[in-house]
Amino acid sequence: MNWTLDQLRHFVAAADAGSFSAAARQLGRAQSAVSTSLGLLEADLGVELFDRSHRNATLTQAGDVLLQEARELLRQAAGLEQRALSFAAGQDARLCVALDEALPYLVLGELVKEVSARFPALELTQLNGTATEVADYVQQGRASVAFHFDRGDPGAAFAHRYLGDVGQGIFVARGHALATLPDVTRNDLARHRQLVMQMDGVQDVVMSPSAWRSDSFYSIAAMAADGLGWAILPLNIAEYEGYRNDLVSVPCAGLSLPPLSVRTLWLQGRSPSPTERWLQERMGQLLRTGA
Repeated sequence: MNWTLDQLRHFVAAADAGSFSAAARQLGRAQSAVSTSLGLLEADLGVELFDRSHRNATLTQAGDVLLQEARELLRQAAGLEQRALSFAAGQDARLCVALDEALPYLVLGELVKEVSARFPALELTQLNGTATEVADYVQQGRASVAFHFDRGDPGAAFAHRYLGDVGQGIFVARGHALATLPDVTRNDLARHRQLVMQMDGVQDVVMSPSAWRSDSFYSIAAMAADGLGWAILPLNIAEYEGYRNDLVSVPCAGLSLPPLSVRTLWLQGRSPSPTERWLQERMGQLLRTGA
């Protein structure tokens, strides 16, 4: 078959306009050119698309069915052209990003929506995991860039950049003994089990002789919500829909909790692509504004 996209455009225009003359006016073509184009399309397909016994362009049953196919082919052709233009302008064709599961979901959700609008041709893959896992994804070559909570020196293999902060606090279950105290002291904390974030090479402050550990903030939050101990959590985790009704913040004047830093990292010696640089900049902006 030798039909062309222009012939399909004429087909759709004539069907939508209701006549060959109206379609020709919309397309800026002579009516004879549109009529000839449609006649060649019908001859090539071996199917009569329009019933010419009426004054207006009336689709045959076959024409009505093939009209939907023509619309889809034109949509795909437009998508192909748009993606090609994006790639010609230097945008990434594919990008794999590793994301710390504990980062604020409102920030990540807004970021992904903006990526969809700004880079419609991009084929995006997200790998989610703990702060340690997302760094491993980059080191293994599975992801080109990662965003995670800063938990110390990432190692010589990585280049990294600070993006912003997320506040943290002390949280317990509503029925926990610490929840009834107007002000909690460090001694009070020491009398109860502490739920501690565990990462290789990072030693979090442990104030209780009884400590349970996990490499996931969500796991720690779940244990705290079940009344198994107290935990220092990022505010976005404690306010997550699954935990906010079960956890309460307890004040401790004797314990200063600096905000948790968020950073991006990539392999040393590799320059981030323009798309990756945009992601890094926009993530920083969203963290500063709280999405």
